[in-house]
Amino acid sequence: MTPHMEWSIAGIVIGLILLIVFPWWVTAGIVVLAIGIPTAAYLMLDPSQRRRYREIRRRRAIR
Repeated sequence: MTPHMEWSIAGIVIGLILLIVFPWWVTAGIVVLAIGIPTAAYLMLDPSQRRRYREIRRRRAIR
Protein backbone atom coordinates (compact mmCIF):
# COMPACT_ATOMS: atom_id res chain seq x y z
CA MET A 1 0.00 0.00 0.00
CA THR A 2 1.41 3.39 -0.97
CA PRO A 3 1.94 6.10 1.65
CA HIS A 4 -0.64 8.32 -0.10
CA MET A 5 -3.25 5.58 0.18
CA GLU A 6 -2.47 5.08 3.87
CA TRP A 7 -2.90 8.82 4.50
CA SER A 8 -6.17 8.79 2.55
CA ILE A 9 -7.60 5.90 4.55
CA ALA A 10 -6.54 7.52 7.82
CA GLY A 11 -8.17 10.80 6.74
CA ILE A 12 -11.42 9.07 5.89
CA VAL A 13 -11.49 7.23 9.22
CA ILE A 14 -10.76 10.43 11.16
CA GLY A 15 -13.42 12.29 9.16
CA LEU A 16 -16.02 9.64 9.97
CA ILE A 17 -15.13 9.73 13.65
CA LEU A 18 -15.40 13.54 13.66
CA LEU A 19 -18.73 13.31 11.86
CA ILE A 20 -20.09 11.06 14.61
CA VAL A 21 -18.74 13.22 17.46
CA PHE A 22 -19.38 16.75 16.09
CA PRO A 23 -22.13 18.31 13.98
CA TRP A 24 -21.57 18.03 10.22
CA TRP A 25 -20.67 21.71 9.79
CA VAL A 26 -17.86 21.53 12.39
CA THR A 27 -16.47 18.44 10.67
CA ALA A 28 -16.70 20.16 7.27
CA GLY A 29 -14.85 23.18 8.68
CA ILE A 30 -12.07 21.01 10.06
CA VAL A 31 -11.68 19.20 6.74
CA VAL A 32 -11.61 22.49 4.80
CA LEU A 33 -8.94 23.87 7.14
CA ALA A 34 -6.89 20.67 6.93
CA ILE A 35 -6.84 20.99 3.14
CA GLY A 36 -6.71 24.77 2.89
CA ILE A 37 -3.84 25.63 5.24
CA PRO A 38 -1.16 23.50 3.48
CA THR A 39 -2.49 24.63 0.09
CA ALA A 40 -2.25 28.29 1.07
CA ALA A 41 1.26 27.75 2.43
CA TYR A 42 2.35 26.12 -0.85
CA LEU A 43 0.82 28.92 -2.92
CA MET A 44 2.69 31.51 -0.84
CA LEU A 45 6.04 30.08 -1.96
CA ASP A 46 7.73 31.81 -4.88
CA PRO A 47 8.41 29.76 -8.04
CA SER A 48 12.03 28.91 -7.14
CA GLN A 49 10.99 27.61 -3.72
CA ARG A 50 8.21 25.52 -5.29
CA ARG A 51 10.69 24.06 -7.77
CA ARG A 52 13.10 23.14 -4.97
CA TYR A 53 10.27 21.60 -2.95
CA ARG A 54 9.15 19.48 -5.95
CA GLU A 55 12.73 18.31 -6.53
CA ILE A 56 13.09 17.25 -2.90
CA ARG A 57 9.78 15.35 -3.01
CA ARG A 58 10.78 13.69 -6.27
CA ARG A 59 14.09 12.54 -4.77
CA ARG A 60 12.27 11.05 -1.77
CA ALA A 61 9.80 9.22 -4.00
CA ILE A 62 12.61 7.54 -5.93
CA ARG A 63 14.13 5.99 -2.82
